Amino acid sequence: MRRIVTGHNVDGKSVIISDGPPPQKIGEEVGGLFELWNTDGAKVDSADTIDRADTEILLSPPKNGTKFRYFQINPLPEGVPKEVMDEIAHDNFSQVGAADARVDTSRHPAMHKTETIDYIILLKGEVTLLLDEEEVDLKPFDVVVQRGTNHAWVCKGTEPALFIAVLIDSEIT
Repeated sequence: MRRIVTGHNVDGKSVIISDGPPPQKIGEEVGGLFELWNTDGAKVDSADTIDRADTEILLSPPKNGTKFRYFQINPLPEGVPKEVMDEIAHDNFSQVGAADARVDTSRHPAMHKTETIDYIILLKGEVTLLLDEEEVDLKPFDVVVQRGTNHAWVCKGTEPALFIAVLIDSEIT
């Protein structure tokens, strides 16, 4: 994956600040999450050279912040016991500081809920979006506006599912 970040030089001219892979990634054994950019609600200085994605990967953005990321979910092998899936989900969410986001996992071990509005686009693969009482099958280029609901993504095909997502800190009621 190539990520290009633009900015301004000392003369106010537009320049490329960074051109290369994202600096942080996690969970490649189950697909992977690649942090592309983050904001924290503060003023943006387009002349700085700080890589806002070169930080600890956390599931949710900070207060008034955003996250822009790419993530992939691999198909689940047949016959994985529920206890093993629960342990994997717990470990994965704990690794991104979100063990408490797993509020009701009775439908699926990867169910989680965040205080964010998420814009998510499925780029490749076959996925089912699970909610507490409903589910919907997605195909490439379907867009989900995730409004702080308990949910999980399940890769149904034989190929990994590839997503792009923007998470925006929000007060959900």
